Amino acid sequence: MLQPFFEKNRDLLVNINGELVHRDQAGVSPFDSAVQNGDAVWEGLRLYNGRIFKLIEHLDRLRDSAKALAYPEIPSHEAVIAELNKTLAANEMTDNVHIRLTLSRGVKYTSGMDPRINTAGPTLIVLAEHKPPVYDKSGLRLITSGIRRIPSDCLDQNIHSCNMLNSILAKIQANVAGVDDAIMLDLDGFVAETNATHLFFVIRGVVTTSHAHACPEGITRATVLELCREHGIAHVVKNISYSEIFRADEIFCTGTMGELATVMEVDGRVIGDGGPRPMTTRLSGLYGELTASQGYPMVVDEAA
Repeated sequence: MLQPFFEKNRDLLVNINGELVHRDQAGVSPFDSAVQNGDAVWEGLRLYNGRIFKLIEHLDRLRDSAKALAYPEIPSHEAVIAELNKTLAANEMTDNVHIRLTLSRGVKYTSGMDPRINTAGPTLIVLAEHKPPVYDKSGLRLITSGIRRIPSDCLDQNIHSCNMLNSILAKIQANVAGVDDAIMLDLDGFVAETNATHLFFVIRGVVTTSHAHACPEGITRATVLELCREHGIAHVVKNISYSEIFRADEIFCTGTMGELATVMEVDGRVIGDGGPRPMTTRLSGLYGELTASQGYPMVVDEAA
């Protein structure tokens, strides 16, 4: 899976600390913490018909991540929403938009790791792109990566940081294997997530997903679990071993940028009987109903 370039994005205006700049001129200081040390946190947001789905939950997670990293200044939800509105209005965006929100500790006065040399900050970047869901809904092919997810006693994965080298190494393996993504296991050999998404397994009619010990507590993941509770769908959160992958009748992955997408093959083995995926189809439909009717309303006209 290689994301294409969309011509509509050629003249995007990117918001950096409130200043709107053409994508080709946009940049941050080489002394910024994001550049120096990967010291930044991020969220992926999706705009549906003028509304950002689960916006407050995403902003809460951004704030929680920044607090865990002891950022001395964190913009309020209201301030971030104002910059989101400004960016969407400037780009005349109302629907089918993915937004990458990045917050770094800010700019240092010299190179180094010590947060005490940060003198200006934070840096807030709002990057909005015209982008449909990125995964092919007809089915994904995965491998199991040899790269393990980092355990929480080394780096808490619920700090939603921009340091993603662990996942990038797994994605490189998937690329070399000619598949879409890679499943990553934790240090105990249980399924954590893919390099980019959470995973759900339908085993004997029960929707099953992993604990979030070695991966972020995804917002789309939480939404799927909420849908299961609301609609009486049997579900469980548990440790999932490698062998259990192949007991599943259906597998699907979840994420803001890709929504729900079915997995047809893992390590060259077809999942289930290769036929219809009724539970995945049902939950995808329920998720689509939510995104079509719920979300934080944005002001996307020039009067914003």
